[in-house]
Amino acid sequence: MPQIVDKATIIQALADTSPEALLACMERSFTSYSSGEATVPPVGTLTFEQPPGDVHIKYGYLSGSPYYVIKIASGFYDNPLLGLPGSNGLNLVFLQKTGELACILLDEGYLTDLRTALAGAVVAKHFGPEKVDRIGIVGTGLQARLQLEQLASVTKCREVIVWGRSAEKMEAYRVDMEIKGFKVSTTAKATDLTATCNLIVTTTPSKTPLLPVTGLLPGTLITAMGADTIGKQELDPAILERADLIALDSRSQCIHHGEIHKAWADGLLQESQLAEVGDLISSGRTRARPEDIIVADLTGIATQDMLISELVLDSLK
Repeated sequence: MPQIVDKATIIQALADTSPEALLACMERSFTSYSSGEATVPPVGTLTFEQPPGDVHIKYGYLSGSPYYVIKIASGFYDNPLLGLPGSNGLNLVFLQKTGELACILLDEGYLTDLRTALAGAVVAKHFGPEKVDRIGIVGTGLQARLQLEQLASVTKCREVIVWGRSAEKMEAYRVDMEIKGFKVSTTAKATDLTATCNLIVTTTPSKTPLLPVTGLLPGTLITAMGADTIGKQELDPAILERADLIALDSRSQCIHHGEIHKAWADGLLQESQLAEVGDLISSGRTRARPEDIIVADLTGIATQDMLISELVLDSLK
């Protein structure tokens, strides 16, 4: 019988893992993907309208790994109204040699949420401005919290401004994150972020642009996390046109359903603007000039699920 590991055990298994080890795990997820070390089929997606939500199936294997991994993760956006978490899921870990199911990581979406936040921290480490003056967060949900928590390991900045649709949710976010050591202000105007922040993270499932190009500061890094299915879009396309570099976790995924997919289809972007995060990290080509505006388009890649699953299993051993 395969081992079944519940969420509490997974959290405990990773509790003693250093921030550096977690970041190194996610850095390898980018570089192994871009180098061809990983075999990753196209993402499977289910989209729901009533209630709104989506399910992603990501899977594959790394050369030399004892495992292959199938991850199923869901996001149902009205769940908080029912007193339920918005995300859920599990990771199925199989042996490469025999195909036997070795372990069920019943993480309820925890590992997906964690690796997504860690990916944002890796991008900030490699592509962020040398000195972060203020962090802007678009959104007030779980990922908006986790992104900020993980940024604490790569920047000393604790000045934050958050934008959201609900004043009540923004206030709850402010209280929660100030307990964790951040100084947070709230705003109903997204231009307050572009005018005062040089590191911005967008974390919503929006299908219409939320972050404007107005007032965008030279040297800003914008990490767009929310566009992970066709139709989602968080950034004004003018931001993408203006970007000196667009760092993609997966070129094929981003062109198909990432933040850039509409702008690319409309012919607004240049080939010279695009490069995969893994290639950029491996080659040391990160921020060419201090004034460059960089956008990271992160759709989530299966190597992240593979490697964080291996990290859990190693920790359990």
